Amino acid sequence: MKKYNVFFIGVLLVIISFGCEKGKGKIDVTDKISDFSDSTGVRPNFHFTPPNGWMNDPNGLVYNKGKYHLFYQHFPDSTVWGPMHWGHATSTDLLNWKHQPIAIYPDSIGYIFSGSAVLDKNNSSGLGTSEASPIVAMYTYHDPVGEKSGANNYQTQGIAYSIDNGASWEKYANNPVIGNEGIKDFRDPKVFWDEETNKWILLLVAGDHLKIYNSDNLIDWVLLSEFGKENGAHGGVWECPDLFKLKVSGTDEEKWVLLISINPGGPNGGSATQYFVGDFDGNSFTPSHDDIRWVDMGADNYAGVTYNNVPDGKRIFIGWMSNWNYGQATPTQTWRSAMTIPRELTLSAVNGAYILKNYPIDQFNSLREKVEFNLSENKDLVATENFNQNDISFMVPNKGFELYFTNSLQDTLALKIENGIFEIDRSKSGVVDFADSFADKPHQMPVNNLPEGLFEVRLIQDVSSIEIFINKGQYVMTEQVFPRMPYTNMIIKNTPFKNLEIFKIKSTITNE
Repeated sequence: MKKYNVFFIGVLLVIISFGCEKGKGKIDVTDKISDFSDSTGVRPNFHFTPPNGWMNDPNGLVYNKGKYHLFYQHFPDSTVWGPMHWGHATSTDLLNWKHQPIAIYPDSIGYIFSGSAVLDKNNSSGLGTSEASPIVAMYTYHDPVGEKSGANNYQTQGIAYSIDNGASWEKYANNPVIGNEGIKDFRDPKVFWDEETNKWILLLVAGDHLKIYNSDNLIDWVLLSEFGKENGAHGGVWECPDLFKLKVSGTDEEKWVLLISINPGGPNGGSATQYFVGDFDGNSFTPSHDDIRWVDMGADNYAGVTYNNVPDGKRIFIGWMSNWNYGQATPTQTWRSAMTIPRELTLSAVNGAYILKNYPIDQFNSLREKVEFNLSENKDLVATENFNQNDISFMVPNKGFELYFTNSLQDTLALKIENGIFEIDRSKSGVVDFADSFADKPHQMPVNNLPEGLFEVRLIQDVSSIEIFINKGQYVMTEQVFPRMPYTNMIIKNTPFKNLEIFKIKSTITNE
């Protein structure tokens, strides 16, 4: 996936030194992982980050032989965007990641932009051996020379393969496998196996719409159909497609879900990911609704895609936790950007509409340690902790709530639901002056379809982010925040609530 002009590499880097204050609660915050003065800046405690350099989109999400592979857009030589590689990490549980050597490097054809990976179990490509089925990665080649010259065919599609479960990679000798007849933005291949047609299906975005192809061998592709010129949001370029089938919760009905990222044009400015629910017949996709729907209405969840070949059949999603409005200027030093926590996607029927929910994977709970916390209750309820590595949940009534995180430096992060609107205001949340668009206005999300009575609010906080899940993922917002020291107070304003729980999250930072 494109991203942004090399001229932007000259952006001023804001380097912030943070202090750390021990909290008043019983949570242990003496570990070096919670120290804001760490030399790497505000590196998260349990979100994936690159070992160094720049990172954006997740790529090639695939499971094989006990390992979840996470590839990602990576420029190891700078903390701003540059010639793209595929970085690589692996995990056995989607929580603890081991850094691997860079998987795919740029070459004479171009930079290595976003794409996907599949396990070619039956060696349909002929790229494997009698002993080993290949993992085949398909990605976009981006030719910077062609782009600079003003050509419109500088993005093509190539493949690489591994026969040792991702430890080493070889590029296909006859790349590219899909050329370009003159489409400026032509990228981000997502490949999957369709059981109904016994074909490989390929999704490619072409500026303002989607192209769908099929193949018998992952090399020779036939264009089947197009979708989207008259559907969905079109405030920017379409990117990072994904298509998969889900059962509607509590029924035997199945529907197809299409993800399309868009930049700009998100509901709160800049980057965001929309979704469509409908039907796919092996040839074309038909949506079942006309309205625009968003996977996550926060400012910082973009380019998310799902895993292929997951053993339990669940649909697991990871997104890039940033926004192209300011992603190259966030206050970090030796590395930049993080991924969202992995989330399970499910489909529910809510008041006659198919709604895509996303919620932390079940195994995330294994990182939680319940903690005691100090409460004071006058007009408001105040909990005191170091709120920089927590999972907080409570039940509130449909009428809404108002909540603040604060510290002794008067950094304040404000959240509320009022009149059917959820709002998060990070204008005074800490370091906000690295980009005008970061905190220029509160971010809002309509939540007018909540159940009567109580519903769950779940807040997952890391050092520099908050992920908000309302009613088990019916409504979701992801936001970066950069407090100058950990928030130490959580203030719930005059709101009846039940079942308040606070957990500390174990660190998953690794030096491996």
